[in-house]
Amino acid sequence: MAGPLHITPDRLADEAARVQQKLGASLRTLREVGDFDYGATTKQEVWRDGKVVLYRFIGEKAPTARVPLLIAYALVNRPYMIDLQHNRSIVKGLLERGEDVYILDWGYPDRSDRFLMLEDYIERFLGGAVDHLRRSSGLDSINLLGICQGGTFALSYAALHPERVRNLITMVTPVDFHTGDNMLAHWTRDLDVDLFVDTLGNVPADMMNACYLTLKPWRLLVQKYVGVVDILDDAPALEDFLRMEKWIFDSPDQAGETFRQYIKQFYQGNGFVNGGIVIGEREVHLGLVEMPVLNIFAEQDHLVPPDASRALRGLVGTQDYSELSFRGGHIGIYVSGRAQTQVPSAIHDWLAQRA
Repeated sequence: MAGPLHITPDRLADEAARVQQKLGASLRTLREVGDFDYGATTKQEVWRDGKVVLYRFIGEKAPTARVPLLIAYALVNRPYMIDLQHNRSIVKGLLERGEDVYILDWGYPDRSDRFLMLEDYIERFLGGAVDHLRRSSGLDSINLLGICQGGTFALSYAALHPERVRNLITMVTPVDFHTGDNMLAHWTRDLDVDLFVDTLGNVPADMMNACYLTLKPWRLLVQKYVGVVDILDDAPALEDFLRMEKWIFDSPDQAGETFRQYIKQFYQGNGFVNGGIVIGEREVHLGLVEMPVLNIFAEQDHLVPPDASRALRGLVGTQDYSELSFRGGHIGIYVSGRAQTQVPSAIHDWLAQRA
């Protein structure tokens, strides 16, 4: 009698034997994996402001695109996700298509960065990198790609300095922070962020990671690690898993004052929709984003639901607005096999049409 779950003594014995075999193989597999690195592409430092570094990626051939493409990633994770490994690299795909690709590395804030403001990240760091590329290329404006939180920075910068951004691309970028399916936004809506930051100073990375993991606790805290048993005898698959785990937990702390401003103005105030995002002494109005915009979002994104990103269409001032809906999640849009073929080609083709 198997019962409703179709479990029999023979099946249990077979499964126990399979798990034992996998665990035994893991001793050999882990020795094969050894240490591993991340990043598929050579990069060169071209500009620096304190801990923030601008890198240029060096491909196997010289770029054919005349306008530099600057990538601004989120503060909460390290930017090497978009260049994770040889066969999972959005950067590699862009370079192969002739783009001249740069990325901002925000570094690891420490207590000396406690009082950095949104103005520092958007005007000083992002703006400084844009100005460097404008000078080095001899152009008045460059192409800007903002990812996740980096997309909100890119939108803010483009609204404040539209003459310096030729084409704007946003990827998995939250715009309407008050959509009904945005669980992360619901959690922060009633957060006493003043007490939070005044108590902690900088926001610890481990605390941020715990919040993200508990958005999908079964999938991210249980199922994922149970599934590791299936690949304990597969060295390449195990290396891919460990590399991803390294990225997930290699998270910087958050500069306290920037976190305070961001939660209040974006998550709680929903400032892109309602107004009230102030950078320095200037208010951000997305209606001033009049350059061409490509908005890429993921259909199964649990951190930035599609509706949170789609809201951009009705807020920007440009008449040249395009959307790309990607079948996948917030991380899959960078590292899945489908992403390697679809995302770089979509970005390159869109830019080429506006060259």
